[in-house]
Amino acid sequence: MPFRNLQRRFCGVLIAFICLGVVVPTFAATAQEPLDLTRVLAAPVSLTAHFEYLEDPGAAWTLTDVMESARAMEFRRPNNPSSAAIGFSYTRSAVWLRLPLANPSNQPLQRVLEINYALLAHIDFYAPDARGVYQLTQTGYARPFANRPLPGRFFLLPVTLPPQSQQVVYLRVETPNSLNIPARMWEPQALQTHQHADYALQALYFGVVLAIAFYNLMLFVVLRDKNYLLYVIFSGSVALALGTFSGLGTEFVWGDIPALTTIGVNVFTAVAAAAMLEFARRILNTAALSKPLDRVLQGLIVVNGISFFALIFWFRTFTPWFIVLSVITPLVLLATGIWSALRGQRSAYFFVAAFAAILLAVVLTHLRNLGLLPTNFLTTDGTQIGSAMEMLLLSFALADRYNGMRRDQLQAQEQTLKAQEELVSTLREAEHVLEAKVEERTAELRILNRKLEALSATDGLTGIANRRHFDTTLAAEWTRAARQGHPLALGLLDVDWFKQYNDHYGHQAGDDCLRKVADTLAATMARTGDLVARYGGEEFVFIAPATSAQEALGMARKMCEALQALALPHALSDVGCVTASVGVASIIPDETSTPQTLIQAADEALYAAKAAGRNRAVLAKG
Repeated sequence: MPFRNLQRRFCGVLIAFICLGVVVPTFAATAQEPLDLTRVLAAPVSLTAHFEYLEDPGAAWTLTDVMESARAMEFRRPNNPSSAAIGFSYTRSAVWLRLPLANPSNQPLQRVLEINYALLAHIDFYAPDARGVYQLTQTGYARPFANRPLPGRFFLLPVTLPPQSQQVVYLRVETPNSLNIPARMWEPQALQTHQHADYALQALYFGVVLAIAFYNLMLFVVLRDKNYLLYVIFSGSVALALGTFSGLGTEFVWGDIPALTTIGVNVFTAVAAAAMLEFARRILNTAALSKPLDRVLQGLIVVNGISFFALIFWFRTFTPWFIVLSVITPLVLLATGIWSALRGQRSAYFFVAAFAAILLAVVLTHLRNLGLLPTNFLTTDGTQIGSAMEMLLLSFALADRYNGMRRDQLQAQEQTLKAQEELVSTLREAEHVLEAKVEERTAELRILNRKLEALSATDGLTGIANRRHFDTTLAAEWTRAARQGHPLALGLLDVDWFKQYNDHYGHQAGDDCLRKVADTLAATMARTGDLVARYGGEEFVFIAPATSAQEALGMARKMCEALQALALPHALSDVGCVTASVGVASIIPDETSTPQTLIQAADEALYAAKAAGRNRAVLAKG
């Protein structure tokens, strides 16, 4: 009991911290009155306000015991009669419920008492017959499904009252799981209509999960990428946990296996948590982003793995600890996703959106199990809705990752083709060499000339194109743009406060800085046909054929962002790291303009960027 109080306080503080806005209900007792069954028509009636309960700590009392006058006076009204359920968290006690019913009409009434929580192991229902003798109906997941009075994923107990009569029925409930009793009284036809819609919703959810899991399983078979297998394990475990929680597992899948129903929700949740933690490590690349954070995720994987076995062998003892763990795990995953997203990790955006949907549902579900929240739509079906959204978003993340892999593969194929073309060219030249000594000398000279040409076009410090290559390319692209009527974009980039950088860190560090800047700029130019060159000193330039002004401005901003993301220390910079200013211009060549016009416009924009505070890209006017 002391641990349970500590556990309740912990979860209460956790709820306040994540701003769920849960308001503790006002405790008030309502006057005892029989439930008028004539009021139970098209909509169900919650029975919480009509129940009286008595807790049996030894789980040994019989109906005769609780009907004795002394114990009958100990029945109490629920503290929160407006709640959809009476909750007792995890307890070894049995709970007795007393429900007075009335039928003031002149016709016998048939109603159905529904307990819409599938994790109750033993339910004993006592109702008087026509002679006033109490008859026992037994149900619960620990008893054969075929013996249930009415079929359904939840527990349905038929109630019949003669005309102009009152009677009191009793329920005895006991379970190793969280003891929550959300009970409603239904009119039979209304219940049947509700069940049709309910099973349709469940079929939709599990159909979506099955389709997503099968699709990603096929991707794993084809691509052999373990991320897809981890996703299948995660989605399958979530589906099995929710199948246990919803009662569909007992009804349609594994049938009468009470031990599996007892541990199913928590055990499958532990598997899902371990799979998702490893999935997060891989897809967010936490090993590269943060070693400490990656070790935290690895530790949680181990703890959830241990929990899997602990829940199987010591379910009652370990379950309270696992509830705390299952609240901490999604919070850590969400924090990891947010941290990765803030560092520009593309997959993290899908990850954060997915866990924002499931986190609330998971927390609400476990707080419901602890009896801190009432049973309602958000604390029952909300988990399925949240998990479906999570699975779809994580599937999008995998699809995005697959597209990235395809892009990389296409680029690798292009490089391979180029290498093959160069190899074929070399072989042909070798054949010509064999024809004659003269051809051999000629081929050697041709190769040397090409090497010299490449050297003459490459900047010796940075390894990118030099000023000469830039001038040649600009002239060629200007002629092509004029002929085709396409815009030609150019950007001039200047490393901010580079002289101070050289003075402070030394010229060797300055050279290293320029090489890193050049590598970063070249890496941001993904399109074939674009050119990045060193213009001189700390100035760089890029040419982007068939590119509008706004598109070129976007490319320049991307360069600024990529350079700042390098976080090269610069103690004398206002920003604290190496940044750059970029001037951008885009012109459709005509008879009134020259390449120098384009360079001059970009140069003026560069000065404007410096005047505006540096570390930015500015588009030329006009």
